[in-house]
Amino acid sequence: MSDALRKIALLVPLLLVAAAPAQPLSLVVCAPGYPGTTAEAQAAMGSLSAALTGAAKWPTSSLSAGYFPTEPEGMTQLAQPSAALALVPLPFFLAHQKALTLEPKLAVETLNAGTTEQWTLVAKKGRVKSPGDLKGLTVSSVAGYAPSFVRGAVAQWGAIPDTVPIEVSTRILSTLHKIAAGQPMAALLNGEQTAALSTLPFGADLEIVARSKPVSTAVLTTVGGRLPDKYWAELERAFLALEKDEKGKQALTTLRIKRFVHLDAKTLSASLMLDGTGK
Repeated sequence: MSDALRKIALLVPLLLVAAAPAQPLSLVVCAPGYPGTTAEAQAAMGSLSAALTGAAKWPTSSLSAGYFPTEPEGMTQLAQPSAALALVPLPFFLAHQKALTLEPKLAVETLNAGTTEQWTLVAKKGRVKSPGDLKGLTVSSVAGYAPSFVRGAVAQWGAIPDTVPIEVSTRILSTLHKIAAGQPMAALLNGEQTAALSTLPFGADLEIVARSKPVSTAVLTTVGGRLPDKYWAELERAFLALEKDEKGKQALTTLRIKRFVHLDAKTLSASLMLDGTGK
């Protein structure tokens, strides 16, 4: 091999990784109230980051991914300088969009809900006819950590009185059973939880009293402007191609995700309105 060819051969691997960031980045996946632990998701996170770096032609050390099941854990990770991407449900995004400078980049199509879902307010049948009837009740939701979202989800129906407590419920089946039994509670359900109402033996004692517009299920965002556009361009192609990669597809399935797709402007606009202002 001539010296010229030898130099070209040495340059090829450098060219393949030239677009990679100088410092390792991380993807933070946080879904408060949803099943799974950081340890249980570790293998899927490793497969996900490997599929992404492979598609982007980056060294495997350039991007790591971790799942964190609670809001405090997610916030701690997103505060780290390496946290450049976040995969979060809509309530988390709206609650922390400004503080963390989260910029939505792609929509998430889940296995059960798809790219959009409607949130529904459920109460004991005949108990709640207007927002004023919620006085004396507690509204529980998997999104209870984002009270402004809970209020915004039903803003078209009417404003939830300020005196009504909003709490986090990770055991929604137990919550619905209490509502059906007449305890002073109501619940805001996501799309998957709403679909399961008809299967409950006590479902006849429950009633949907308000619905949100169809809004984004979850979003992939950049964090704090830490990811330059040139790197995002490589990762965007990688995320969109995950469903075609066997390991990537398996990782997505573990996360109950079908694929990533481009954002729909109309849906995103409707989603951004669920900020508790009622507008």
